[in-house]
Amino acid sequence: MIVNLIFAAAKILGGLIGNAYVLIADGIESALDVAGSLVIWGGLKFAARPPDETHPYGHGKAEPIAAVIVAFGVLAAALGLAIESIREIRTPHHGPAPFTLGILIVVIAVKETLFRYVNRIGRNVKSTAVQTDAWHHRSDALTSAAAFIGISVALIGGKGWESADDWAALFACGVIAANGVRLLQPALFEIMDAAPRGEVVHRVRHAAAAVPGVIEVEKSFVRKMGLSFYVDLHVRVNERITVREGHDIAHEVKRAIQQTDARIADVLVHIEPADS
Repeated sequence: MIVNLIFAAAKILGGLIGNAYVLIADGIESALDVAGSLVIWGGLKFAARPPDETHPYGHGKAEPIAAVIVAFGVLAAALGLAIESIREIRTPHHGPAPFTLGILIVVIAVKETLFRYVNRIGRNVKSTAVQTDAWHHRSDALTSAAAFIGISVALIGGKGWESADDWAALFACGVIAANGVRLLQPALFEIMDAAPRGEVVHRVRHAAAAVPGVIEVEKSFVRKMGLSFYVDLHVRVNERITVREGHDIAHEVKRAIQQTDARIADVLVHIEPADS
């Protein structure tokens, strides 16, 4: 957030002084990233609250909801900046100043570094919201790269090419909108309890099948709730064992599954008799 605040101020000020609307648009996008990061942070804090009487499964849904809010904010910003870019293209103005290129070089380098760092954290903890925040940095790097190209064309082309940076801003809006759609999809999937991607489902079935007494894993459902996973599965056991033995097997299945991943908060095991 601190980096985005500094960059937003530098880009907007540089754009105003250097007659580069694409830099102003880029600065506005950085300012929106600050608001997005605040929403993500608030969503993660709320999602981390323990279960209570009214939320027995915890508050994990706050995390993808925060991601959805930020994604819609990105889409709204792209639309607003696109409208302003078109207005600037149709309005005669002075060409951009050369010093604006220096600002963009620094922004591209720092933003790409931040994207790689935050995205790695998001993947490690399987957080949709954190990965959404990471892609804000990549979006900023891409829009800054587009701005660099646009301003360079305007400077090299000279008279008659003053609007090149505005066309670059319009292109940047398309990149921002595409990232908004990219961020929105996984958040909506999570809210709708879509099966998580990756190896977690396979590990759950493998761990359950390896427990002594389990003849077959009939059904296995995994859903993501914030930073945690909840598992429901049906396992078949010998129909002649006692209720106590079936109960013990269910507990062993739960323990085995939770040992595969610390993020699995709970496992509900339904015991069914296997055919003789």
